[in-house]
Amino acid sequence: MWAVLPAAILWGASFPLALASVASEGQDPARLVGGVYAANTVGAIIGATVSSLLLVSWIGSQRSEQLLIIIAGLSALLVLEAAPSADTGGRRNAFAGTLPIIVAAVCAALLARNVPAIPPLLIAYGRYAVTRIGQADIIYWGEGWNASVAVSRLPGGVLNYHNAGKVQASSEPQDMRLQRMLGHMTTLIPKDPKRVLVIGCGAGVTAGAASIDPRVESLTIAEIEPLVPRVVSTYFAEHNFNVVKNPKTTVHLDDARHYLQTTGEKFDAITSDPLDPWVKGAAMLYTREFFELAKQHLNPGGVVTLFVQLYESNTEAVKSEIATFMEAFPNGVVWGNTQEGRGYDLVLLGQLTPTPINVDEIEQRLQRPEYAQVRLSLSQIGMNSAVDLFSTYAGTAAELQPWLKDASINRDRNLRLQYLAGLGLNLYQSESIYASMLAYASGYPNGLFVASDATTNALRAGIRREQGR
Repeated sequence: MWAVLPAAILWGASFPLALASVASEGQDPARLVGGVYAANTVGAIIGATVSSLLLVSWIGSQRSEQLLIIIAGLSALLVLEAAPSADTGGRRNAFAGTLPIIVAAVCAALLARNVPAIPPLLIAYGRYAVTRIGQADIIYWGEGWNASVAVSRLPGGVLNYHNAGKVQASSEPQDMRLQRMLGHMTTLIPKDPKRVLVIGCGAGVTAGAASIDPRVESLTIAEIEPLVPRVVSTYFAEHNFNVVKNPKTTVHLDDARHYLQTTGEKFDAITSDPLDPWVKGAAMLYTREFFELAKQHLNPGGVVTLFVQLYESNTEAVKSEIATFMEAFPNGVVWGNTQEGRGYDLVLLGQLTPTPINVDEIEQRLQRPEYAQVRLSLSQIGMNSAVDLFSTYAGTAAELQPWLKDASINRDRNLRLQYLAGLGLNLYQSESIYASMLAYASGYPNGLFVASDATTNALRAGIRREQGR
């Protein structure tokens, strides 16, 4: 009521004044109203476009609001200005008109001067800002074309990347584990991952993990918000291997779907790490049609990996994400990232041509000198071998079919996931969601892996351990 209603009433009341200011005797009232209304509509479109696409990203919300107040004040001065008439009464009216002009100018100046800056804590934590006072040091904040972003540092040195008023990536151990898993599985599993596409830059950790594979020759990052690769990723350079400045890397500032719909490039691997599916536009990167679009841009033997969160979600949303992905990739596989033995988030893997994963071959590759950086990256998240990486197995599409039988498929025409995810926004059910899914997963998937007897035994034991069996 305080932020919107007074302005709405005043703008509404200004419309008949606008009509009166341009009316002339004998004028067609319909033409008068139509002309003023058309000017108002065009002005609103231009103003909204210039403000949101240019002013906010150029000078910020605070300066933009101050500028708009000054423009509104100048407009008022033009309307209030009165020319004095020749007689005495006219001079009195002119003086009487000067007083409102002075008052309006002073009010506009005071209002513009007192527009506060957006608190960095609000940009970082949104609705949770009041609960984070004194708990984090906001070391960067910025307002971009599509989002306001921030980077914070916690007392222990942990870095957080914030977008849409929420932590979207961090250097916390559980987040680093997921981001590195996503990147390394994207390049270690396919036979020849020369060209890789990363959807969503974020902290750059996933892209960085993919970039250090010696077989990767070209890494493309599709990111919609320019501030993220240009600024945010630099704060995480230690964790993302300075991926944006890597000669292999090309950053495309574009919506991921638009990029795939307009590029003629094909890739050997695609990994997608979108924002929470309830954030505007994010659910479009989880639809059946999007996964089909990704498949069209895969080279033979290519793979797609996808991040799925369990925290701040519900069973229906998670089922929708997995079932939609598995419709596009009927031989898809789920890998689990756990925190203290409990479910935290997932990596989904889809292959264009289902091919068993040769664990021994991948282990041999990891032992080569040129893979030293990849080994180090994996060891930093507690994975010292290919067996450790693939012990995170959590189910195949075939095994999970009974669990997914009532899932809602997310399509472009309904974006069902966006609403399901919104209902899970304040829930923390990751442990129960993961446990209910694992009830349908086998202890060891037949046909998924190719390995020696010793490796198979180690893998069986690792999977049982990770699944808590």
